[in-house]
Amino acid sequence: MSAIRLEGARTLFYKEVLRFWKVAFQTVAAPVLTAMLYLLIFGHVLEDHVKVYDSVGYTAFLIPGLVMMSVLQNSFANSSSSLIQSKITGNLVFLLVTPLSHWAWFVAYVGASMVRGLTVGLGVLLVTAWFAPPGLAQPGWIIVFLLLGSGIMGSLGLIAGLWAEKFDQLAAFQNFFIMPMTFLSGVFYSVHSLPAFWQAVSHLNPFFYMIDGFRRGFFGVSDVSPWLSLSIVSVAFVVVAGVALELLRRGYKIRG
Repeated sequence: MSAIRLEGARTLFYKEVLRFWKVAFQTVAAPVLTAMLYLLIFGHVLEDHVKVYDSVGYTAFLIPGLVMMSVLQNSFANSSSSLIQSKITGNLVFLLVTPLSHWAWFVAYVGASMVRGLTVGLGVLLVTAWFAPPGLAQPGWIIVFLLLGSGIMGSLGLIAGLWAEKFDQLAAFQNFFIMPMTFLSGVFYSVHSLPAFWQAVSHLNPFFYMIDGFRRGFFGVSDVSPWLSLSIVSVAFVVVAGVALELLRRGYKIRG
């Protein structure tokens, strides 16, 4: 039975990857283009006016932030959109009659979300690095925060997809929670440039630690210790993944 469930989880994972890859122009190419436009606009306007680190130009500083932002947003979008579409169209019933465990669901949905997020992130890096190569000072941090960040957002997308009953609710979750936390996490600026009050507020945002730790891998410098960022992001992953698994185990809003 365990072998059957493992094969089922693998099949569901493949189906989820194929789902976004079939429309790669929309799910991969479009986010890459959006990130490039951000770089062209902000980099052109602020390159000579914003100083972040002594040896790092603003455009180079901006690239890791845009890469991580793209990874986070697309990881969330993949699991959340897939689940809400299955609920609304009614084809989720075909998964409910399978012997798949809640762990299999989690691994398949979150795993596919991580694949999409990392694919988009790699595309953004390849396109934007042509303008200002950011360097690879400590690549280990890049890998760690990419995996943790995409895992957190894939799990959070799973929670949002389970909770939402229509696209409007999912859009509200993304517009009023995901987008503000992403844009206020230091993607376009260093938090040290903010007044003391807003620096303190930024330090309450877990997205800040994902991006700051990820940026550390490129430049070898960051606003806070990468070990602090790793601790906070790891705890966030455990909490969010735990909630997603528990909701799946209960069949929250998917079982009668």
